[in-house]
Amino acid sequence: MKRIQSSWLLIVVCSLMLQKAGFAEEKDSHEVHRVSVFRDLVYAEVPGEEGDRLLQLDLFVPATSEAPPIVVWIHGCGWRNGSRRNPKLMQVTENGYALASLSYRFSKEAIFPAQVHDCKAAIRWLRANAKRYGYNAEWIAVAGSSAGGHLALLLGTSDDVAELEGDVGGNLELSSRVQAVIDYFGPSDFVLRGKTQPERAYTNQSGSYALLGGKDGKVAASMERLASPATYVSSDDPPLLIFHGTADKTVLVDQSNRMVELYDAAGLDVELITLEGAGHGGKRFFEGDSFRRVLAFLNAQRPSRDEKLASE
Repeated sequence: MKRIQSSWLLIVVCSLMLQKAGFAEEKDSHEVHRVSVFRDLVYAEVPGEEGDRLLQLDLFVPATSEAPPIVVWIHGCGWRNGSRRNPKLMQVTENGYALASLSYRFSKEAIFPAQVHDCKAAIRWLRANAKRYGYNAEWIAVAGSSAGGHLALLLGTSDDVAELEGDVGGNLELSSRVQAVIDYFGPSDFVLRGKTQPERAYTNQSGSYALLGGKDGKVAASMERLASPATYVSSDDPPLLIFHGTADKTVLVDQSNRMVELYDAAGLDVELITLEGAGHGGKRFFEGDSFRRVLAFLNAQRPSRDEKLASE
């Protein structure tokens, strides 16, 4: 009996050693519910106070019959904190989509437009590495909450704006354009915010004050316009789905109304879903009916099989 137990223990130990080796080979790659996970992938290097700063993303690719399209998640927390870990839209990987969750420089490291430069670098990297990791990056949707929602909106509206494109990460021959945007209560117009919410716009109550280089209670009007997705709305922008709580005091719902106004004027596809009594965040935005609305939006916007065959 002891000999059998010892043999069984040896098998278990060897199995664990093999699993660990596999993780190391693919940068912590493994399968969970048929989703391959690749963590800490470096998409760019930028100068830092103590040498080069690595910009990283986590990638989740479900096993599907065809390479799945990808959704990019950008976390929030005032452009000064937050983490790419535990992205809010992980459920998309159970519904035929790959998911990438990225980190970007905070305002204490660099002011705007460094953050959108980083995000655009991530989009280009994802296109450059699609075949390697098994997803389809011809069609990319981007989503984010709060500060991440702001950056998602910028990715959608500022295509080909040289000042916001930057050269972070290289792959400059590839497009940083995205094909669909989901914004959760992100600021869209800092000029408007300075009028309707000055107590936040021009103080450290809001992360945008440091993001835009604020000083002595003032932010340069040129920076407010440069960082505002509203500045760049044009007739070729991608479809937009917005979520906002009616009781949000951190980012007022007028920021989302502003995007609807501009999208409507340009004849673009936009929908604003307001959650009655909801504040700045919470599970209601990412579960239940809210997630069903997200999935319906993604499924409606992604190219059909017939469209893909026709383009080949």
